[in-house]
Amino acid sequence: MPTQQGSPTVRRLRLGQELRFLRERRKLTGARAARDLGWSASKVSRIEAAKTMPSADDIKAMAKLYRVDGDKLDELVGLLRDAEQRGWWEDYEDSLPEEYTRFLGLEAEATYQRNWEPQAVPGLLQTEDYAREVILATRGIARITHSGVRSRVEARLDRQKRVLHRSDPCRMSVVLDEAALMRRFGEPAVMREQMEHLLEISLLPHVSVHVLPLDALHPVNTGAFIHLKFTAFDDVVYLEQLYTAHFVDDLERVAGYESAFDHIRSEALDVDESRVLIQRKAMLWRR
Repeated sequence: MPTQQGSPTVRRLRLGQELRFLRERRKLTGARAARDLGWSASKVSRIEAAKTMPSADDIKAMAKLYRVDGDKLDELVGLLRDAEQRGWWEDYEDSLPEEYTRFLGLEAEATYQRNWEPQAVPGLLQTEDYAREVILATRGIARITHSGVRSRVEARLDRQKRVLHRSDPCRMSVVLDEAALMRRFGEPAVMREQMEHLLEISLLPHVSVHVLPLDALHPVNTGAFIHLKFTAFDDVVYLEQLYTAHFVDDLERVAGYESAFDHIRSEALDVDESRVLIQRKAMLWRR
């Protein structure tokens, strides 16, 4: 299947949402719909949660049960066709964690993302050498092979090209703790190049980079997170740990992360002051 720039991951989620809405509109429980369709209840649940891809015949059977008209059926079939496309990130799925590939699928269609990072320069803003050193730092724990390291670096660079430099890039607001600019990955030359690259990226019109200085009051005690916003889909927050990652989609909790980010950014330096601080760090790494 051809690779597309849009996100089949989002299409799958939208398809599941639409099918759940149509079922609920008919006042059918998932168990009742499954019984009428001659399916297991788990099949209906997994289709609606985008964990199982339905076939065209499945869509037609559900549309008939939910009394869907021809135009709506065409829309559902169109969503299914788009959902079956191949995303660019699937070329790397053998070397990337499953939840992370799902995140990449969501990110591909996000219109705005907020990223708080207290420990390292975020992946979208990393140089190739810095990315390699970050991945190598966890290699002994996560047991990543040499080819796995290479594949992850390639995926990171591919992600940058497709997110930062696509024709309609999403707006991005990043807040870095100053400690992330001081934590060494690799030789000083790697760090210097990374600081210089960070300055270049900060000049992109759709990217804003803020630094939370070490002498500022720490406004929120939380680890790194990425908050994604969409035009036709509810916001999602992505959280990543050493061995696992998960998504927050509860609207109240997502709103909490949005408030937390705004609070952190309010305590950070503005974009011009942040560039001055990053430039100073670049000079320090020249020694």
